[in-house]
Amino acid sequence: MNSTQVSHFTLSAYFDIKQLKYFIFMLVLFLYILILGSNILLIVVICVNRSLHEPMYIFLCSLFVTELYGSSGLFPFLLVQILSDVHTVSVPLCFSQIFCLYTYAAAEFCNLAVMSYDRYLAICHPLQYHSLMPLKKVAILIAAAWITGFLVVTTTKSLSFTLKLCGNVINKMYCDNYSIVKLACFDVTVNNIYGLISAGLTVFIPFTIFLYTYMRILNVCFSGSKQTRQKAVSTCTPHLASLINFSFGICFEVLQSRFNMTSVPDVIKVLLSLYYITCQPLFNPLVYGLKLSKIRSMWKRLFWIKQK
Repeated sequence: MNSTQVSHFTLSAYFDIKQLKYFIFMLVLFLYILILGSNILLIVVICVNRSLHEPMYIFLCSLFVTELYGSSGLFPFLLVQILSDVHTVSVPLCFSQIFCLYTYAAAEFCNLAVMSYDRYLAICHPLQYHSLMPLKKVAILIAAAWITGFLVVTTTKSLSFTLKLCGNVINKMYCDNYSIVKLACFDVTVNNIYGLISAGLTVFIPFTIFLYTYMRILNVCFSGSKQTRQKAVSTCTPHLASLINFSFGICFEVLQSRFNMTSVPDVIKVLLSLYYITCQPLFNPLVYGLKLSKIRSMWKRLFWIKQK
């Protein structure tokens, strides 16, 4: 049967947990509310405080919006599937979810790359920083980070949509492009080539930017003053932590999709596949909200006003 005859996909990674599903539902709902609340709150804090209207915090707003976008492409779907007895998803909804999750991953990497470039300018060229990073350039970089991800993912996923499929069972808890490609009835060399190109554009190019900017930052730190090193540590630590956390999550997902994981317990496979889309939206508000001094001082001020 071809793609026009497949009306739905079956998600086979769900297993019977009986009454425990209500507890899992409440846990996932709590995580989703926590993600929404923490990211929206930080966006509001940055938007309403003029002292935070600087390039670094505007880029952070874009990052928090990315977290909201990605988590909203998964959590409502998970909540419905957890309570459902039949774990199926229509073809249009499946491809819509794939588009959402893949553009989220691409936008996340691109936003982190833009933020590393911003830190490079702030630390290596502090006197020229404001002239090198005007608000117009900030808007262009944010738009480029989002548009790049959307264009790359649209091209790649349109090829998957036209595939002729010989099955409709996906061994995941949500829709995944590679799982659909594996269901194809014929050679998928073209899809694999486009997949490698898209990976190069959305992963390797940002990592090249990461390596270059942090090599320059390290060079300045070793040769600069103590104040320069303190500034670099205070602003780059949360960015590096976010980058490493998200990279590990993506690696878990790629390894699980590409290699035989039958020997791994089902619970571990589920946690690994959900890591990058559940932990990153929680991790970023926590690490940036607590580590950056200006945001931390805003939290204290808001808390003091409420107490007063």
